[in-house]
Amino acid sequence: MKRIPHTAEQIIRKLKTAEQLIAQGMAVADVCSPIEVTQPTYHRCKQQYGGMQAEEANRLTQIERENVHLLKLLAEAELKTVMLKELAEGNFLARNYSVRLWQPCAPSPGI
Repeated sequence: MKRIPHTAEQIIRKLKTAEQLIAQGMAVADVCSPIEVTQPTYHRCKQQYGGMQAEEANRLTQIERENVHLLKLLAEAELKTVMLKELAEGNFLARNYSVRLWQPCAPSPGI
């Protein structure tokens, strides 16, 4: 099957459909075909979204996005702190990683 990203609402809707089919006596392997997911995907989604409502899932994705944003801000702040410490200690000359594109020539004998 082709991988299609689903929203949290779609996943929860499919899980509820699967639960109804399982309650009717179908096996998990037989339930995966009508909801168009593989068995590993079904189990992974059930583990992640099982028992959740759509609003809770939306809030979870919003919090995850906010967490990524905050982690990026923290990484930038830590980098600035390290740079300022190196400048204050005077170590910035020792860490000159620039590539030297121009090589000086040997002085001419006439000068």
